Amino acid sequence: EVQLVESGGGVVQPGGSLRLSCVASSFAFSNYDMSWVRQAPGKGPEWVAVIRTGGSTDYSDSVKGRFTISRDNAQNTLYLQMNNLKPEDTARYYCARDENTIGQGTQVTVSS
Repeated sequence: EVQLVESGGGVVQPGGSLRLSCVASSFAFSNYDMSWVRQAPGKGPEWVAVIRTGGSTDYSDSVKGRFTISRDNAQNTLYLQMNNLKPEDTARYYCARDENTIGQGTQVTVSS
C-alpha cells in the first residue's frame, strides 16, 4: 500500500521555524515529483511547493524566500524547511505525490 506519513508540525511563535518531514513507502519515490500542499481552517487547499525528480523546485508566492523544499531519495523522505513563519501560515500541511496520493497531514500553528 502506498503511504505518505508527515511529521514535524507543532506550535511556533511568529518568526520561528519548523521542519516538516514526509516518509514515503511502497512506491519508487525517486521517480516522482513531490509537493507540499496546505489547508487552513475554512479555506480550500493551497499548493505550497514542488520538487521534481531532477531536483528543480518551485514555490507559491506566499512562501517564496521563506520555505525550502528538499528530498532525500535514499531515505524516501520529503522535507519542508519553514523559516520566518507567519500567522497566515497556520494550516494542516500535506505531502502529495499526485491528487490521489496524499498523506494524513501535520498541523502547523503560528501564534504568539
